[in-house]
Amino acid sequence: MDHVNLGRSGLRVSRLCLGCMTYGEPDRGNHPWTLGEAESRPFIKRALDLGLSFFDTANVYSDGSSEEIVGRALLDYVPRHEVVLATKVHGPMRQDANGRGLSRKAVMAEIDASLRRLGTDFVDLYQIHRFDAVTPIEETLEALHDVVKAGKALYIGASSMHAWQFCRALHLADRHGWTRFVSMQNHYNLLYREEEREMIGLCLAEGVGVIPWSPLARGKLTRPWQDEPTTKRAETDQFGKTLYKTDAGDKAVVAAVVALAEKRGVPPAQVALAWLLGKPGVTAPIIGATKPHHLDDAVAALGLKLSSAEVADLEQPYVPHAVAGF
Repeated sequence: MDHVNLGRSGLRVSRLCLGCMTYGEPDRGNHPWTLGEAESRPFIKRALDLGLSFFDTANVYSDGSSEEIVGRALLDYVPRHEVVLATKVHGPMRQDANGRGLSRKAVMAEIDASLRRLGTDFVDLYQIHRFDAVTPIEETLEALHDVVKAGKALYIGASSMHAWQFCRALHLADRHGWTRFVSMQNHYNLLYREEEREMIGLCLAEGVGVIPWSPLARGKLTRPWQDEPTTKRAETDQFGKTLYKTDAGDKAVVAAVVALAEKRGVPPAQVALAWLLGKPGVTAPIIGATKPHHLDDAVAALGLKLSSAEVADLEQPYVPHAVAGF
């Protein structure tokens, strides 16, 4: 497993990140499709065995139980210093007025709560899960800077937002001498390439690592096009239903992926991931795994190199999309 720097930071991460939204108690929160602790641990162990050292979760996943499961498993399997542990803050965790968002009050409360659930003194990467339009960005940035200075997080990152919002945050951090974002976790895959218009270029110019979520478009890039949900997650994931529409452009992209996979003799998932791994600025796609072959396919994609002609064939059917994911 190759390890690379996350953006211009000195933090080294594996070329794949295991996304841990899948791991959480299904009776907690609004993700009834998640795997409980006993079912989750083999995937975390397998990821470690394959060389993945980068794990991403969030406080809001399964009402905090994802952090609990991931934290216990990692501490049981490896020394803390061997992994890069990332979590996020923004979503609702309590019913009171300050139980969500990116205010100083929320950030300070939630970093401590996440550390308790994860069973660690610090996280390597603390990310804002979304942009908070009702809190001054200066307040959020200073609070995150104080979290870093207190040793509770080593680096900070951001997630899906408009490029102008991210640009302003980077500028303000530089202007005030606050800790700078080192990563952008954004929605980016063969079915959704709107990030190429502004965000990817900004990240390249500013030395920010890109760690895309949903690299396989909620499974749509792993098989021939299907209009109807075929899994419990597809049936119950309300957020996922807002991301992709059954239009001719998407169907054509999926067909191109399937055709190239058949030609190469590999699963479509490997083709879709290989395309993303080859894009400028992409550090580590965040993969999900609910079946053993999901991890094996993802690692195999690291060795699959696409020609420029193959890339062009995959990209040609794409049509512009409305902003989705934030």
